Amino acid sequence: MLDSAPIRSHVAPRPSSRPRTAALTAAALVGFAANSLLCRMALGTRLADAATFTSIRIGSGALVLLLLHRASGRSRPALASAGDWPSAATLFAYAAAFSFAYLRIGAGVGALLLFGAVQVTMLAWALGRGERPGPAQWAGLLAALVGLVALLRPGLAAPDPAGAGLMVAAGVAWGLYSLRGRSTGQPLAATASNFTRAMPFALALSVATASGSHLEWRGALLAAVSGALTSGIAYSFWYAALPGLTGTQAAIVQLAVPALAAAGGVAFLGEDLTARVAWCGTAILGGVGLAVLHRRPPASHGDRSRTSGRLDADRISG
Repeated sequence: MLDSAPIRSHVAPRPSSRPRTAALTAAALVGFAANSLLCRMALGTRLADAATFTSIRIGSGALVLLLLHRASGRSRPALASAGDWPSAATLFAYAAAFSFAYLRIGAGVGALLLFGAVQVTMLAWALGRGERPGPAQWAGLLAALVGLVALLRPGLAAPDPAGAGLMVAAGVAWGLYSLRGRSTGQPLAATASNFTRAMPFALALSVATASGSHLEWRGALLAAVSGALTSGIAYSFWYAALPGLTGTQAAIVQLAVPALAAAGGVAFLGEDLTARVAWCGTAILGGVGLAVLHRRPPASHGDRSRTSGRLDADRISG
């Protein structure tokens, strides 16, 4: 149950924290997009099997984050108390399901299923906790979703049922992992702890699937970079940004990742920049900007009273 570890209820970010939150969010999203390219390069070309890729990804992420945590001068007890096993389990579930799904379905339909599941998971939680997005946020979400479908449409085809189920599971797991991060006050320590706790799950998966394992040195390198930089460090940025975002904002901003990944494909993989990619990317990023940057008018006294009542009820039930 999500309430087993406190998940931060909706509190509007403080004005002074907005530039920091924006910078952290942008850094995290760039990392997510780069991670998508690395996974495509390794798994799409079968340079590694899914379980081995996942183990190296989580292991390298844990190693780098532990080194960074030690360099920061924080104590080992602080590390142990920052993360938790449910968060580690959702992190592993996302990484493993994503890797196995990538071997069974195309990148286009996979991205649509993944981010669709993330949106449903996080928006359902936000609405259930009393967040009420305004018309501009709904319009921005719609524009971003239309742009996403149009961007991915050439790669859409009826997916393999097992692969589709795995990608949806990955999206739900990532949504839950993100929601759990909204309550952390130590993003680096929490991310390091969660990656470390996820290692036994990853190693057990590798042992269970050892008969089908294969790994080329390029696949190992891509998995290590994915884990250390675009997963480990990027996820710590994400955990640092989450307390400054509402649940609705945290869900919608992630729709920018496919557009950023498409731009990365053009810049680094030699993919063509077509008018469709340009227009769809503009629609996605514009919709995300509209949804995230629009400020709702201050709540009335009655609205504040109702919100206060909901928060009190959350504390009692938690």
